[in-house]
Amino acid sequence: MAATPQKPAAATPRRKVSRHRGEGQWAAGHFTPLNGNEQFKKDDDGLNVRTRIETIYSKRGFDSIDPNDLRGRMRWWGLYTQRRPGIDGGKTAILEPEELDDEYFMLRVRIDGGALTTRQLRVVGEISQEFARGTADITDRQNVQYHWIRIEDVPEIWNRLEGVGLSTVTACGDTPRVMIGSPVAGIAEDEIIDATPALEEMKRRVLNNPAYSNLPRKFKTAISGSPVLDVVHEINDVAFVGVVHPEHGPGFDVWVGGGLSTNPKLGVRLGTWVSIDDVPDVYEGVISIFRDYGYRRLRNRARLKFLVADWGAEKFRQVLEDEYLKRKLVDGPAPEQPSQQWRDHIGVHRQKDGRFYVGFAPRVGRVDGATITKIADLAEAHGSGRVRTTVEQKMIILDVEEDKVESLVEGLEALDLTARPSSFRRGTMACTGIEFCKLAIVETKQRGAQLIDELERRLPDFDEPLTINLNGCPNACARIQVADIGLKGQLVVNSEGEQVEGYQVHLGGALGLEAGFGRKVRGLKVTSDELPDYIERVLKRFEAEREDGERFATWAARASEEALS
Repeated sequence: MAATPQKPAAATPRRKVSRHRGEGQWAAGHFTPLNGNEQFKKDDDGLNVRTRIETIYSKRGFDSIDPNDLRGRMRWWGLYTQRRPGIDGGKTAILEPEELDDEYFMLRVRIDGGALTTRQLRVVGEISQEFARGTADITDRQNVQYHWIRIEDVPEIWNRLEGVGLSTVTACGDTPRVMIGSPVAGIAEDEIIDATPALEEMKRRVLNNPAYSNLPRKFKTAISGSPVLDVVHEINDVAFVGVVHPEHGPGFDVWVGGGLSTNPKLGVRLGTWVSIDDVPDVYEGVISIFRDYGYRRLRNRARLKFLVADWGAEKFRQVLEDEYLKRKLVDGPAPEQPSQQWRDHIGVHRQKDGRFYVGFAPRVGRVDGATITKIADLAEAHGSGRVRTTVEQKMIILDVEEDKVESLVEGLEALDLTARPSSFRRGTMACTGIEFCKLAIVETKQRGAQLIDELERRLPDFDEPLTINLNGCPNACARIQVADIGLKGQLVVNSEGEQVEGYQVHLGGALGLEAGFGRKVRGLKVTSDELPDYIERVLKRFEAEREDGERFATWAARASEEALS
């Protein structure tokens, strides 16, 4: 017998059901790659691309490079394609990667702690002249960055760098990047503790180690035992800051979860004191938490700062202790207030051994290979075999006898590398900008150098500590949010209604124990051509309105919008 037809039930709205995939955390069992970056990392470890570069790509040329190597794994060895010349900033976000790519590379040499011998510096300069059309910028993470590198020349460059103990390994990519450190570690008279042994052990454990070569995104590290807080510790994924424990003596305070870019966050203290011997264990624990618990589903949430923001310092410390260290950490004090406003070590300073170090200022980190080799020659002629790079795109020559200091300073001046810079030259930084960077919208390096000259001419007596940071895009490689005057590159409309290069202005950012992000005045944007006029106007108002001893950042926080416009 046939079944009696049933009257269909009334239709109900269907709710779209999406499978919850979590945040892509390995520790939660989410190992399936959730985006293209995670897929190519799963397919092959980025460290392995070196063999293909040496045996295939350098022999067959640019067109032979696999796209996932070209725009992915080659970063694990410090290589990015640079911007094709002639592409204006309005097309940065429109064109496909292959349209932006030039057939030349940026190559980043990691200089952990900024430490170089003069022999190493000379090789860096020689490589610049022979293979990089003279380019050799000093970055705000103490690296040296080349441009115009051909893939055919990369193996020879590696051979020369490694012959003097330098490397490009994990200078880029989803890896432990360069470990920044105090450029005067082990020599400064006021040092709390020399972090050099810990930094060397950290490098030994994680560099070129497959256990840490597939992180959710880049991982930035800082360590310093200096009381001037000279490694921008608040904006690193992990930082170790020199402190003195009342019972245990000199050691380090631990910070996690700092970072800038388009969603800036300041690091937080874990509230623990760590001895220098325990720093490498704690470092491995923190980087392992990031590897295992970090968010891999969305690239824009894949930095450690998002995990720390969700967990909080207390949970982060508990997981570190219980799951990774298997022991409790000692509670410890916070760092003291920085001992000075300028924390860049520029000028002439006595070392604890009685000799001197001399810090000097290139223009916005831009130097060339010929100048670098001359710096090495100058240092050696004055008895030094050691130089340092800083996190302000500056350099330092160590170990100079007192009777040779003035001659060294004069030699630097002859190279346009002053040890007695104006506040503008001392405090201005710039990222790579549209000249070479595929993400950039505006020019930065030349603009920054011109700005220094113009402000020195207009305000020759201005001598207050001041930072002016120019960035070619929103990604904050030049730390715009924490500068006194931060300039974020974008296209703006000028008085004639034309779209031109310009900047959104951030005012009053700072690092140190009064750290904070700069203030944005609604609608405040300036064209590149208007920049000197704008900064001159704001600084004159600051000088007129400031209270006795007031810093620019403090004034900017309380000033009226009219005063800042």
